[in-house]
Amino acid sequence: MKKESGTFRFRQFIVHHDRCAMKVGTDAVLLGAWTSVAGAKTILDVGTGSGILSLMLAQRTPAETRIDAVEIEQPDFLQATENARQSPWAEKINVHHTSIQSYQTEKQYDLIICNPPFFVNSLLPPSPSRKQARHTGSLSNRDLLAAVIRLLSRAGIFSVILPTAEGVQFQFAAEELGLYPSRLLAFFPRKQKPPERCLIEFTFKQRSPFTENLILHEQGNQWSEEYKTLARDFYLYV
Repeated sequence: MKKESGTFRFRQFIVHHDRCAMKVGTDAVLLGAWTSVAGAKTILDVGTGSGILSLMLAQRTPAETRIDAVEIEQPDFLQATENARQSPWAEKINVHHTSIQSYQTEKQYDLIICNPPFFVNSLLPPSPSRKQARHTGSLSNRDLLAAVIRLLSRAGIFSVILPTAEGVQFQFAAEELGLYPSRLLAFFPRKQKPPERCLIEFTFKQRSPFTENLILHEQGNQWSEEYKTLARDFYLYV
């Protein structure tokens, strides 16, 4: 991945995000690289922003896989549409300008993925679009989970990334509605630091989840070998 003004260049695609409320960051790359895609023929990307998750999953899946991306903000919707059309997988990605609460389809998705708004009680940012992208005012946990339950196939996976504390609350809310964690990743920014993010895959089947840890920086600002291995197919200089 090479960062330019308003642009990220990955190995196989480019993401422009100058008109998006939330920019491309480690959270999206981590989630897009970690999420299980085995057998996923239909994928839904909730709150796609620049479209980065859809593009990453398009790279990782067979040609016949189809990806629907939902985005409520018009500038983000337009930029995600442009990014998809300019990518090698234009035929795989369809971007919809709507909220997930209003999104209607007959499909049942094999995989639903979301990098959701998660600052529930923190100080709101000055930009209305950034507020919507990063706070739960327009997409509550309950609304997101209700949409997942409505749209996820019975054998499907729902994958999400959240700050650690919010992730615990989200798991409780999900389990009350019949979604259970099957896979968990605790993401540490550095050794001797507490985990900063949790990545969770949910299914409708209750089981003991597989748990793992990942450290971003082991020494200084050098990425750990585990992180480089996870994201190697996307970063330009790994």
